[in-house]
Amino acid sequence: MKKSSIIVKILLPLLLGGAILYWMYRGFDFNSISHVLFHEMDWTWMLLSFPFGILAQMFRGWRWNQTLEPLGEHPRHSTSINAIFLSYAASLVIPRVGEFTRCGVLKRYDGISFSKALGTVVTERAIDSLLVAGVSGITLLLQLNIFNIFFDRTGTSVDSILNRFSVAGYIVTATCGLSALVLLHFLLKKLSVYNKVKATLGGIWQGVVSLRNVSNIPLFIVFTLGIWVSYFLHYYLTFFCFDFTEHLGIGCAMVTFVVGSIAVLVPTPNGAGPWHFAVKTMLILYGVADEQALYFVLIVHTVQTMLVMILGIWAWVALNFTSIKNIADNKEAITSLPK
Repeated sequence: MKKSSIIVKILLPLLLGGAILYWMYRGFDFNSISHVLFHEMDWTWMLLSFPFGILAQMFRGWRWNQTLEPLGEHPRHSTSINAIFLSYAASLVIPRVGEFTRCGVLKRYDGISFSKALGTVVTERAIDSLLVAGVSGITLLLQLNIFNIFFDRTGTSVDSILNRFSVAGYIVTATCGLSALVLLHFLLKKLSVYNKVKATLGGIWQGVVSLRNVSNIPLFIVFTLGIWVSYFLHYYLTFFCFDFTEHLGIGCAMVTFVVGSIAVLVPTPNGAGPWHFAVKTMLILYGVADEQALYFVLIVHTVQTMLVMILGIWAWVALNFTSIKNIADNKEAITSLPK
């Protein structure tokens, strides 16, 4: 069981990402990369993009503290930010493990409830998904012709997928899903760990609904917008590193950013493979030569992934020098304050 779990969580994402990259770069002259890196690329813009990549993760840490406060949990800002840094680096090894890593860091160093922290992560993901969906919708409307060409060339058609289902097919699928949920409910009742699972889910639910009690909603919105504006600038500034992308404009940047953000949902390390394919395809539609688009996605993704690794190492070192909170003393200090 453990071996199969390792294969599913580590090897399969690596194989998937590797297979896509191999297919994209088969026959590619990798020796030419060094010439582009040292003679054609303007590193000033790449370096200017780094602070925004760091700031995006810091905004996420600050926002996380806001969602934890209504639950009576008060982690240190430095711990939250380092937990975010480390979570992104951990996801390079095992995709999607970062959500659990960051909650584990807060539990270890600041005594934060793991289930409550995980609940706030679920809330964050839902909010971010809504924001990305909204931006994607606006971008789709503004650049509809480009997206139509993209769907045609990649063979993507929502209608063709939905048309495969009849009315009976939808009914059967819904019935099977409902039956599976009912069966799972009764199985959990029979298990000895049911109460523990129920308590954990209760903690997660508290985290999910914590947003309605956030004390400073405007600041929460600022942090949320700050995260995604920083992510975008972290990406957009790399356009000016190359003479074949610097003229494309913010419209192309938005389209490729949205497509890349959707592509990273595929569980590969940092979206390696799907991100390359999606962004490269869109760049070609904007007139970038095939080889130049390959240069762009390979260099930008590699450099930004290295930044994630460096931040993860920084966080790991910093956490090793971080004292573990004495939760009992903190609670005693709080209760002893004059009312």
